[in-house]
Amino acid sequence: MTLKKRIEHLDWQALEQSLWERGYAKTPVVLTPSECSKLISLYREEARFRSRIDMARHRFGVGEYKYFANPLPPLIQELRTVMYPFLAPIANRWMEALRVSERFPSTLDEFLLHCAEHGQKRPTPLLLYYEKEGYNCLHQDLYGAVAFPLQLTFFLSRREVDYTGGEFLLVEQRPRAQSRGEAIATEQGEIVIFTTRYRPALGKHGYHRVVMRHGVSTIISGSRYTLGVIFHNAK
Repeated sequence: MTLKKRIEHLDWQALEQSLWERGYAKTPVVLTPSECSKLISLYREEARFRSRIDMARHRFGVGEYKYFANPLPPLIQELRTVMYPFLAPIANRWMEALRVSERFPSTLDEFLLHCAEHGQKRPTPLLLYYEKEGYNCLHQDLYGAVAFPLQLTFFLSRREVDYTGGEFLLVEQRPRAQSRGEAIATEQGEIVIFTTRYRPALGKHGYHRVVMRHGVSTIISGSRYTLGVIFHNAK
């Protein structure tokens, strides 16, 4: 089955329900081991990237990541383009629930034109690499005035084989209450879809924003690669 068909055949109704209830959704395995290996192999091809970030230097954590340059590798371009039309209607329903006027177009090309109009032209998909003792502090991936409400992490390494530890972390900052965290164990080829900044939560007076941040717990052993796909571009 083609990658496009695998994405189309996901249970999007269940994924959306999870996004509303928890601010994230985990898919079944979407990428094949071969596709995961192909993506990991890109990490050594320096010409593919526009920048490399040493996380410790910036106190973001311990590890490194690289932002892809244009043109994006075909597999990553396909993932970004095919996933976006499924997420845009969800994003628009979130904006409506939160009484926010912003709406998102139905195709990625249209959305990237909107980013470019605000000076955000640099691509944001990235590969992340952690070794033993690596981790990623809680954060949000925002690069300018325009921000798509949902983003993706693709898990390329094999849990308990290539690495141990390294759970995907999400922390929800609840109004007038203690924060709530989740540690999500993932398998190779799965995707976590999650909020970029906040999710709608239903309260006594309708929906309100609940801010969320994401990160990665400490790698106990081995090494871990992931692909991050963010839909808004950077300045």
